[in-house]
Amino acid sequence: MTSPESLRVQASTRRQPFWRAQTPVVAVVSLGGGLGAAARYGASLLWPTPPDGFPWWTLCVNIAGCAVIGVFMVVITEIRTAHPLVRPFFGTGVLGGFTTFSTYAVDIQKLIDGGRVGTGLAYLVATPLAALTAVWLAAGTTRRVLKGRQR
Repeated sequence: MTSPESLRVQASTRRQPFWRAQTPVVAVVSLGGGLGAAARYGASLLWPTPPDGFPWWTLCVNIAGCAVIGVFMVVITEIRTAHPLVRPFFGTGVLGGFTTFSTYAVDIQKLIDGGRVGTGLAYLVATPLAALTAVWLAAGTTRRVLKGRQR
């Protein structure tokens, strides 16, 4: 026979509603995204692309942002534990706002519409390859530098 004690429902710990738990994350991503986008806009003012020119600033900003994400991810995942909001603020927000793959897509369209199909297609392939290479090289270099310092 079952005892009355075994029939009791255990009190569960109450969890925060999903929206309440995500509010700080959304806030820091928004703040970081605004800062990153402002930095990208500043870069475009310092290094504007001529109407018929190659979008060098977009390419360089994307490569630089990807290199920084490589360094950042090694530091916060392998070297030092960071506050839970650092990654969404800096990785998703700042660097997501700074890198500009939407402008990259518009630049490709402008190159192709301007009759520079070969350049547009080369840019289409070169940018993601360069960005991924930047992440890989930056992460690897960061690991080697930090291991050398630990010795």
